[in-house]
Amino acid sequence: MSARLIGGPSETRPATAEIQAIADKVKSQLEEKENKKYPTFKAMEYKSQVVAGTNYFIKVQVGDDDFVHLRVFEGLTQENKALALHNYQTNKTKQDELAYF
Repeated sequence: MSARLIGGPSETRPATAEIQAIADKVKSQLEEKENKKYPTFKAMEYKSQVVAGTNYFIKVQVGDDDFVHLRVFEGLTQENKALALHNYQTNKTKQDELAYF
């Protein structure tokens, strides 16, 4: 078992159906910010980080070799449970490491 910093992000894992659902829920937020539609939007891998809620760092395939990295926040409380796209990076490749941003 590898050591993990308290509050640090997890190791990179393959995306699950739950992670795809999270990505799908913030897709429209990204499209609005980028003023662009993404016909392909497939979550490939992710990291998570527990803070006062959870940050999800998700690598999403949006084209043949075109990827975006998303940072999505989910709060702990019912009032703050909505998923929010907190940050993103475009022009990524499949090989780009998913890191904190």
